[in-house]
Amino acid sequence: MEKLRMAIIGSGQIAQVTHIPNYQLMGNVEIVGICDTRLEAAKTVAEKFGIEKYYDSHKEMLEEVKPDAVTICVPNKFHCQITLDALEAGCHVFCEKPPAITVEEAESMEKKAQEKEKLLSYGFHFRASEHVAFLKNRIKDGKMGEIYHTEVKWHRRRGIPGWGCFTNKEIQGGGPLIDIGAHMLDSALYLLDYPEISYVCATSSDRIGKTSKVGLMGGWDPERFTVEDGIFGYIRFADGTSLDLQTSFAINRKERDVRSVKFYGSKEGADLFPLEIYGEEDGQLVDHTFPFLEMRDWHLDVDTNFVKACLGEEELLVTAKQGAYIQKLICALYESAKTGRPVVFN
Repeated sequence: MEKLRMAIIGSGQIAQVTHIPNYQLMGNVEIVGICDTRLEAAKTVAEKFGIEKYYDSHKEMLEEVKPDAVTICVPNKFHCQITLDALEAGCHVFCEKPPAITVEEAESMEKKAQEKEKLLSYGFHFRASEHVAFLKNRIKDGKMGEIYHTEVKWHRRRGIPGWGCFTNKEIQGGGPLIDIGAHMLDSALYLLDYPEISYVCATSSDRIGKTSKVGLMGGWDPERFTVEDGIFGYIRFADGTSLDLQTSFAINRKERDVRSVKFYGSKEGADLFPLEIYGEEDGQLVDHTFPFLEMRDWHLDVDTNFVKACLGEEELLVTAKQGAYIQKLICALYESAKTGRPVVFN
């Protein structure tokens, strides 16, 4: 069996909890090296998972190990340059989401992947959900009719991650929108097939993050909190349809954690996570639930898809072009919230 020679860049939580264990479950992957700017951290993780080689320079690792592919698990600020370096070295790249911090970075990553004829994918794992796959086929078959409005939401009552650099705008590029809201936005737009954008409006708040210290995911330093704790946006598409987005690390509402994507179609409406469908049948209003829909490990599914795509066995689920589209919307929402003015695309 042909094996994909994989290297890991970044030895933090997402690498240790998700990607490395996933790859070690697969018979068609060999992890040939791991890199972290802290050599001791790379060594510790290498010993934990039985990875022979470890480095504190990704360029040195790329030169010496010459992997077929890399998985990038570093803070958002460093996604672009490391991706460009890996592509230049002839590697396929799986980069954790979001693609980058700016639109220009995401587009340069997409362009480099095209130039080098290499695959570039991102960690938008929610779209691997069986709920999304089921609804994708239903929309394609026309059963929902025309989808004219979509609502995207991920709220945490007090879910500010105080560890790492999640509250540092310079390093991460933003807060809940670029971290958790991006997953719901990606799921929606994947199902809507990336319609042309007309304009974007948004408002944001940092009132709770800069004052409170009461959290359900640990504490944080309000004086070092430089991201939004909530953002609320509206997207108008060129065909007249629209999308409403709400996402927060901290908001005063009853529920601890709420995530959903809602579609309103001319024939049916639908909720994701969990999947429910609402419509009419034989003169009656009906609701459909799917309690027996298989629940898979979406992280594993996305990692498996990337490996198989690199080996020429599957089409890539998350493409560089799709990632650049999501980055464009994220940046437009942030720009509108900052300026108080809509961002107009056409």
